[in-house]
Amino acid sequence: MASLKVNANLFIVRLTILSILMLFQVYLITAQTSLKEIALENGHYNVGFRHYTTSDSTRTYSRIYDYTKAKVERPISVSMWYPSRQNVEGLEPLQVVDYFEILKEEEEWEHLPNEQLLNWFYYTNTPENQKHLEEKTTAYASAEFGKGKFPVIIYAPSFQASSIENFALCEYLASHGFVVMSGPSKGTETRWFGNNNAKEMETQARDVEFLMKEAGKFPMVDYDRMAIMGFSFGGLSNIIVQNRNDHVKAVVSLDGTERYQYGLLNRSPFFDAGKIDVPYIHMAQKDIPEIVLKEDKIDAELNSKFQLYDSISNSKSYRLKFHNLTHSYFSTLGVLFANRDPRQDKSDSEIMESYKWVVVYALNFVEATLNQDKKASEFIENGPLANGMAKSLVTQTIKQPKIRKFNFQDFNDLALAKNYENLHQLYDSILKSHPSFKMQEGDLNMLGLQLVFNPNRSYQGIHVFKLAITLFPNSFNLYDSLAEGYLYLGEKEKAIESFEKSLELNSQNQNAISRLEQLKK
Repeated sequence: MASLKVNANLFIVRLTILSILMLFQVYLITAQTSLKEIALENGHYNVGFRHYTTSDSTRTYSRIYDYTKAKVERPISVSMWYPSRQNVEGLEPLQVVDYFEILKEEEEWEHLPNEQLLNWFYYTNTPENQKHLEEKTTAYASAEFGKGKFPVIIYAPSFQASSIENFALCEYLASHGFVVMSGPSKGTETRWFGNNNAKEMETQARDVEFLMKEAGKFPMVDYDRMAIMGFSFGGLSNIIVQNRNDHVKAVVSLDGTERYQYGLLNRSPFFDAGKIDVPYIHMAQKDIPEIVLKEDKIDAELNSKFQLYDSISNSKSYRLKFHNLTHSYFSTLGVLFANRDPRQDKSDSEIMESYKWVVVYALNFVEATLNQDKKASEFIENGPLANGMAKSLVTQTIKQPKIRKFNFQDFNDLALAKNYENLHQLYDSILKSHPSFKMQEGDLNMLGLQLVFNPNRSYQGIHVFKLAITLFPNSFNLYDSLAEGYLYLGEKEKAIESFEKSLELNSQNQNAISRLEQLKK
């Protein structure tokens, strides 16, 4: 049986991916925590939970332990926590073992007897961990969906981890009015990652994007209020997701590997730090002690270097360092089940307190960014002391975005939102806020032509040309283009008038000469 148990080194890679984290080369201490002791105070919603499996027909996959060459559509296991108003009196909440049933399924060991769970997967089979499996959670299976619209958070797990790795955090967010959806982190071809982490990063990014679309199928999800959240390796894939998806309005990183593996991010053709233009928060582990750096051969620079954070310029960014947490303890399973490393881990009570603050910061960040909640915004802007934290718990820095010049794309976005009406008034209001803004004649001409030859937007193009000739009254080319627009619309007299004005400004304009000859026959 021991030969079937998941390899301990694989577990270490799964939880850490980086050599910066514990290699467990020393005597370990069993965790003594409990869900009750973490003491999270849920919101006013009861928490519903549903789990189902769907598939992505655009990709193929093989179940590794079936030992066949058969390919199937890529299965996507979905765990979903959501707000519910259902009266749960008399109902039994989920136990931790129910979440481990999902872990079994995602590991493709769905028929494994439950008594073997802690012999098979990752965590030591101790009396303490057996008790954790029996603990009750705050979620209720298949409770009714709450009425109304709720913001959604897509959660990306750590390296090869289960969708339920942070179930206490997900329950907490759902109790405060958020829908949370998560899928497992698994390889491109099979359950396990291959040797190309850039490829696996892209695969997890695509899985997150699949869940984003899946969220849109539920009527209680407000698709315009969406954040992504990830732990460890999930932080890497989430940066790629944000870079190419405008629906993402905020990014929460739980000691995300983007801090440590900037070079891996750069291997993605989709990555551009300049495209990070939504609020971003990274909550990091404590400084790694000298003894661990030395014994585990970890680069000491990783305690301070954060190239991605330094590269972000177009969004407000927050960086927190939790001085009582090592990497594993940014997940519920880590807090409850992971063995402690006496070289660097704090006491269970200190770990639980800090994990609670991680969860509270995550909630306030999404409340502030997705719901524009004033109190939550103040919480995020406050220093830790003002929020009731001991000075020794966390260090916080906030980075303001660089002031970006207002450009023509910004103007066009605003004009489009107004259907290109009252453009003179819009332009005047823009100049009050951005007095240095100047438009180029060529940009206006190209935009006007694009619109005017679109049958559904022709008159919007005319509006653009009218603004353009006000700003550039001596441009024969703009009058020529305006005339072409009128001609396209069949307004012959207005076309003649504009071609004549163009000729008045430039008697050598051959297009106007030819057009007028045709029109006056």
